[in-house]
Amino acid sequence: MMKSFLLSLFLLIPIACFAQNPPFDNSIYRHEIKSVEFYNSKKPASFPVIELGGRETVTLGFDDLSGASRTFNYTLQHCDANWRPSNLSPSEYLESFTDDRINDYTYSSGTFQKYTHYEVKIPNRNIIPKISGNYILKVYEDGDPAKLILTRRLYVVDKRVSVSANIIASNNVSARRTNQKVNFTIDYTGLPVQNPNTDIRAFLMQNARPETGIMNNKPTYIRGTQLVYNDVNINDFAGRNEFRHFDTRTLKLNSERISKIYKDTANTVMLLGDPNRNLPNYTLLYDIDGKFFIINQDGNDPRRDADYAYMYFTLAANKSQAEGTAYIVGQFNDYKLDDNSKLTYDDRGRWYTNLLLKQGVYDYQYVWVSNATRQPDDTALEGNYFETENEYQLLVYYRQTGARYEQLVGYNMLTTQRH
Repeated sequence: MMKSFLLSLFLLIPIACFAQNPPFDNSIYRHEIKSVEFYNSKKPASFPVIELGGRETVTLGFDDLSGASRTFNYTLQHCDANWRPSNLSPSEYLESFTDDRINDYTYSSGTFQKYTHYEVKIPNRNIIPKISGNYILKVYEDGDPAKLILTRRLYVVDKRVSVSANIIASNNVSARRTNQKVNFTIDYTGLPVQNPNTDIRAFLMQNARPETGIMNNKPTYIRGTQLVYNDVNINDFAGRNEFRHFDTRTLKLNSERISKIYKDTANTVMLLGDPNRNLPNYTLLYDIDGKFFIINQDGNDPRRDADYAYMYFTLAANKSQAEGTAYIVGQFNDYKLDDNSKLTYDDRGRWYTNLLLKQGVYDYQYVWVSNATRQPDDTALEGNYFETENEYQLLVYYRQTGARYEQLVGYNMLTTQRH
C-alpha cells in the first residue's frame, strides 16, 4: 500500500509542477542581447508564420553586446494553442536533428558600440518542423538548454480550412467611436471534425500582440461545415491609437522627432517631448503597427554597421507617480512591462527614461498602470479611436479526436481601412 501511495505521489509531482509553468512567450533573458528580429524571410518585421512543407523560412537575428566569443544553439518545441508544451517527443515534430548551432555571425564595423550579430533561417537542413502548430524557438548558450538566451513564437500552418472575416464598428452603442469588432467564418470542408464545438478553436489578436488576444472556443452557430463567430458580445477590440515613432536611420542630422544628437564615446539622441494623446478626436498618423526596422542609410549592411544610441524619452502625462506609473513599449521590447520599460518621474512633473537602441525606424507607445487598479491601460495616455488602422491576426487550431497535439490549420491577416 505504501509503495502504491509513493508511486502515485511521484507521478503527480511533475504534473503539478508542469501545471504551474507559465506559457512560453517572446522573451530575452540576458541584458546584453539586443535588437532581436524574428520574421517571415520574405519581409522584415512581418508576422513569423510559414507554411508546413513549403519553401518559406523565418529569419532570426540578434546582437550580442558582450564582446565575447560565444556558442549559441537553438531548438524548436511544439506547443498547444495556449503555448504550453505538447505531449510529444522531439522526434514526433522535428525531422533530422533536434538542435543546431548558430554558425552565421559577423562582427560590428565602424561603430561606437561593439557587438556580434547572429543570424539563422528556419527551416534548414538540420531543423525542420514535421507537423503544423505553434513552436517555441529557444536559443541557449554552450549547448545547455538551461542557459536560455531568448525565446520566440513561431507559427507553422498547414492550411486545411478557409477563413473569411470583416471588421466593423462595435455593436455596443457606447463603444462605437472607440472599438473595432471582428466577425469571421471558418469553413472546415474536408477536415474530419467530429465535434465542431470542441475540435476547432480560433485565436484573434491585434497587431501581433498576444496580450490583446481573444480565444474563441465555440462558434456562435454552425451552418453545415461553416463555423460562424459573430455574436454581438465577442471579438470587440479597443481601436487604440496609431503608434508614436522615431527615425534614426542616420545619426548625421536630426529627423522629424529628434531634438539633438550628441557624439562622444557613444551616441546620445534627445527626442522631442511626448504629450498625452488621450484627446476627444482622432488624428490621422501613419505608423508601422508597433514594429521596428533596423536601418542605417549611411552604411552598407545594418546587421554590422548600424550603431547603437542612447535614446532619451520624456512624457508630459499630466499624471503623477502618486496616481500610477508609465511604461514605454513596442515590438522592440516585446511589449514587456518591467524595470527596463518603466519611466521615472521628476520634480517638474515629467516622466523620462533612456533606452539603448540600434539605428532604424521604431514605433512605440506608453502604457499607464494605475496604483488603484494595478492593471495596464494602453489607452489612458494614447487615446482610443475606431478610426485607428490596425492589423489583426486570426489563427485556427484543430485537435483531431484522440490526438495528443493541436494543429494550426488556418491563418488570415486582416487590416482595417484608413478613413
